[in-house]
Amino acid sequence: MNGAQALIESLKRENVEHMFGYAGATICPAVDALKEHPEIAYTLVRTEQNAGHMASGYARMSGKVGVCMVTSGPGATNLITGIATAYMDSIPMVAITGQVPSNLLGRDIFQEVDITGAVAPFSKHSYLVKDANDIPRVVKEAFHIASTGRPGPVLIDIPIDVQEQTLKKFQYPETVNIRGYKPSVKGNDLQIKRVVEAIARAKQPLICAGGGVWLANARDELLELAESCAIPVVKTMMGISLMATDHPLNMGMIGAHGNHCANQALAKADLLIMVGTRAADRAMVDPKEIQRRMATIHIDVDPAEIGKNMEAAIPLVGDVKVILRQILDRGVPVTDSTAWLDQLKDYRRAELNRVFPRREGSVFPGTLLRKLGAKLDDDAVVSVDVGQNQIFTCKYLPQKHGRLLTSGGLGTMGYALPAGIGAKVAAPERQNIVVCGDGSFQMAMNELAAIKAADLDVKIVLFQNNTLGLVHQIQKTAPYHGPFGVALDGSPDFSAVAGAYGIPSLTVDDEDKVDEVLDQFLHTKGCCLLIVKVHPDVGTND
Repeated sequence: MNGAQALIESLKRENVEHMFGYAGATICPAVDALKEHPEIAYTLVRTEQNAGHMASGYARMSGKVGVCMVTSGPGATNLITGIATAYMDSIPMVAITGQVPSNLLGRDIFQEVDITGAVAPFSKHSYLVKDANDIPRVVKEAFHIASTGRPGPVLIDIPIDVQEQTLKKFQYPETVNIRGYKPSVKGNDLQIKRVVEAIARAKQPLICAGGGVWLANARDELLELAESCAIPVVKTMMGISLMATDHPLNMGMIGAHGNHCANQALAKADLLIMVGTRAADRAMVDPKEIQRRMATIHIDVDPAEIGKNMEAAIPLVGDVKVILRQILDRGVPVTDSTAWLDQLKDYRRAELNRVFPRREGSVFPGTLLRKLGAKLDDDAVVSVDVGQNQIFTCKYLPQKHGRLLTSGGLGTMGYALPAGIGAKVAAPERQNIVVCGDGSFQMAMNELAAIKAADLDVKIVLFQNNTLGLVHQIQKTAPYHGPFGVALDGSPDFSAVAGAYGIPSLTVDDEDKVDEVLDQFLHTKGCCLLIVKVHPDVGTND
């Protein structure tokens, strides 16, 4: 058995069922070994960055580690954005890269790049394999590191000669013991007691839930805590689909681009319980002001996040699912927050019943998204890109019991389409929607080929306003002097592009026809592109 065969056998031992990648000379031995194992499915991406995004979407929907594999040099550097995106959103991923022969490392030969050094600031760990006999151990450790504690991407860089080297003996380790890497799981009992006491004292408590709740598979525990204690919940962008929009305790998304009700709740609370969230700038615009006004509890698996952006009166380090269960098992009393909830419900009711503006010859995004959400399956998966389309979707798309995926940390344009493909591969039985703008779509529309090749039923909503909408919106405010460099002149006929891939499309520019067109769109067999004409001056605050 050579190194390449040992790699694929090791992936089998980790129960890998699907990989996303792009072949090249230095990864050919591994690809050749993969060819002999049809039980591991393979998606050929059209650019390496999207291998990372597909692996991300796959990981988020399957609960497993996503795997991608590309060649050295530009293949590896193209993957960097996919790795950084996964790192910022704490997505478990193993990225495998080919490398030039080990005896030529450091000589700047054809397609050589120090990829382990390049990704060091935004990967959880990386390996440069110099002996094929180390491959089984390295793979075992990589999957363990990627999926435990705070999840994240791990890179394995394997020179081509190491892939071709014969192993003395293949032996896959049963356990992992990495010195210095022992993530906390259970919360400190004294701190758990303090949390329960703080909740019992609070008159206006508020839970802020983030993507860490999804990563810990703790959605049920979060709902149980909120419902049993009658505590309203706001979410960060990464936690937006944790509660149905019509849940009486759901107050929406907080932050600079969040819902008015959610921000009002944050402004008036007397206890903030942060669960699986970084308290980053988009969500907590003024952390010092929040600290001054109320006590805070911060629950997170990563001790580095607690106190980084906002000091916590009661820090709790450990697995979110385990800690929430510890809190519930102590018997948290129902809070006397009737007046508090009534006040917030008035804000929320006004927001959900808001009448959107209309413009002749265009559709307001909120109008279409509200109608789309009502028509989606209960467990639909929605992948949304970055920009105005992301903000409109997070604010106005009604959530049921499905999942919303987006790039909340790095804010990577072009994420939604490949992530949606990965999500569809992981959950083929679930309705799958991709939402993007005409700027972000053009960063990933080559992956329509991957959709066509696998005959995937992915429905794509494309908001077309012929500009980079969010930047256009920012440039219209002081201290800037008006939009520049954001007009998407030269954009293609998107209907013709879809047609070139054999994908049907629909266009809507009349709000009176939105219902009719959405029904046609959702009932089209297989993939379909819906082009929604949006006025370029529409802003997220309209």
